[in-house]
Amino acid sequence: LAYPEQIAELFAYAVRDFAGVDILVNNAGIQHVAPVEEFPPERWDAIIAVNLSAVFHATRLALPGMRQRGWGRIINIASVHGLVGSAQKAAYVAAKHGVVGLTKVVALETATTDITCNALCPGWVLTPLVQQQIDERARADGDVQRARHDLLAEKQPSLEFVTPEQLGELALFLCSDAGRQVRGAAWNMDGGWAAQ
Repeated sequence: LAYPEQIAELFAYAVRDFAGVDILVNNAGIQHVAPVEEFPPERWDAIIAVNLSAVFHATRLALPGMRQRGWGRIINIASVHGLVGSAQKAAYVAAKHGVVGLTKVVALETATTDITCNALCPGWVLTPLVQQQIDERARADGDVQRARHDLLAEKQPSLEFVTPEQLGELALFLCSDAGRQVRGAAWNMDGGWAAQ
């Protein structure tokens, strides 16, 4: 959902059919890879809309109901690219850094309430987006396993993908009472990527 009106429709549906949103997980991402001087402006705009602006619009619409009910959890799926940069990913890195910054602002604005806002910053997760990068690498020599290994070896010291289940468990922790004082965190789950 890249447009504010689409997000507003989604929230109207949630309020109408489910009495609101108590836990908001902002999880969307699109990518384009090119050097800055060759980066198509329309791709920049689309990536910022989906990866950053949609997070703002969803959060803006979720907060009033959370405040009214006195409880809420906002979990923004950012990326390790919200903490570090990578060449040829200007829009993605800028958007994910923006998500981390927005997370901190919302955490401060809700600090005296039982609403928390945190960002998860995964490294490589084997999503269709990442599989596409592996496939592109494998086209060069036809070896998919080597392409997977080489992709991981460049950035993620564990040489293992983060799993959706691992991210889900961390999100559950942040929704629990044990996570109540975790506020404004940009929690990297990246196999050591950001530790380098």
